[in-house]
Amino acid sequence: MFLFKKLLIIVGLLLLLLLTSFFAKRFYDSKHRIAIATEEVKELADNSEIKDGDIIFQTSLSKQSRAIQLATHSEYSHCGLIYKNGNNYFVFEAIQLVKLTPLNMWIARGQGGHFVIKRLKNADQVLTTETLKKMKEAGESFSGKNYDLYFNWSDDKIYCSELIWKVYQRATGLEVGKLEKLRNFDLTNEVVKQKMKERYGDNVPLDDTVISPESIFNSSLLTIVKSN
Repeated sequence: MFLFKKLLIIVGLLLLLLLTSFFAKRFYDSKHRIAIATEEVKELADNSEIKDGDIIFQTSLSKQSRAIQLATHSEYSHCGLIYKNGNNYFVFEAIQLVKLTPLNMWIARGQGGHFVIKRLKNADQVLTTETLKKMKEAGESFSGKNYDLYFNWSDDKIYCSELIWKVYQRATGLEVGKLEKLRNFDLTNEVVKQKMKERYGDNVPLDDTVISPESIFNSSLLTIVKSN
């Protein structure tokens, strides 16, 4: 009995050590990623590689990310608008909920910390102080709204690329990215089929209007200003 109790204590201590090590590593990794991203944001600002109104792309670690990549044949599954507030940079994004996220936190959250920043080719002429104000005002109507898991084209809920497209269109009149129908995407992969079944059951709205991160990324109106 004594040996059995001793064995239980040893096993318990080993489990506690493993759990402590696991959570400490996750905490360290998180802090490390944020520290790296913070330095990257500083370099972007110092080198004038970032401006109000830029669009930033990343590969999300969300559960639906792989399905989006496969359906749109894109490396990127999430995007947002970069806004400057004082000396700090944020990403206005549609997650749960639509909100401003500090840019360093946003970068650290993506796969491998990789991101691409794109900008209107004629941003200096279009994105005036007044236009940027209009963009932020247009975005305010979406702030706090739920993420749209069904990718509907209404304003009741909203997803990431839809947020960018609507803010730009309503504030500048520009259509950044080509609107498509859900049926235009590649829906043949099993990962995509499973996600569609999970969301829509047997009634997939193939004729619904959608805008993908890939469509915005490939817009002829944009140019790459930074890719890490």
